[in-house]
Amino acid sequence: MKVVFKIWRQSNKDSEGGFVSYEVDNISEEMSFLEALDVLNEKLARKGDSVVAFDHDCREGICGQCGVFINGRAHGPHANTTTCQLHMRSFKDGETIVVEPWRAKAFPIIKDLIVDRSSFDRIIRSGGFITAKTGTAAEANSILIGKEVADAAMDVAACIGCGACVATCKNSAAALFTSAKISHLNSLPQGKPEANERTLKMAEQMELEDFGHCSFTGSCEVECPENISISNIAKMNFDLLKAKILKK
Repeated sequence: MKVVFKIWRQSNKDSEGGFVSYEVDNISEEMSFLEALDVLNEKLARKGDSVVAFDHDCREGICGQCGVFINGRAHGPHANTTTCQLHMRSFKDGETIVVEPWRAKAFPIIKDLIVDRSSFDRIIRSGGFITAKTGTAAEANSILIGKEVADAAMDVAACIGCGACVATCKNSAAALFTSAKISHLNSLPQGKPEANERTLKMAEQMELEDFGHCSFTGSCEVECPENISISNIAKMNFDLLKAKILKK
């Protein structure tokens, strides 16, 4: 295959960026999208040009680092798929592929396709944990958890924090991410004692990070690679109201 990558290049958050086109041939249909970017970077390196900076780690759809917009859609043309799980057979020979970073005030550009998602880390640090003794793990059957509760907790624990929900939201809201992390712990017995405090602190930190307000359009659920339900946002709003009432 031969393709044209039209990629956003930007030195840092304060510099002016723009799209630059690169023609790349000898691309196999079986390559992953990130492998094709590697081929481009090898070509640029041989010419002595600056390589394209992009995030990646596991390349198995687990870590959430690889997120970019591809042809105007988060992670590319397929639903419930991360960028690293996307393969070049999804594109046509000779196609121009537009690649750009997440666009959100709370995700400032570090370089090219890499954005700073440490705002997510600060939301987690504000309350996304439980207070428990460390050391030897407790007997698994010492706290019995019903299957429905366990399944619901596992569904939201699947969130990989890629940021597609923020990037695709017209308001750049982080409600889906935050609600998934809150629902995960609030639904389990181990997280119940701190549920109200956790909800208040994580919701407050989300506001402090300059994310927009959720208008419940559902675009975040559509683009989430782990198919996290927006029902968690409704649950978070209910838990937040309850926590505020109980605090008074």
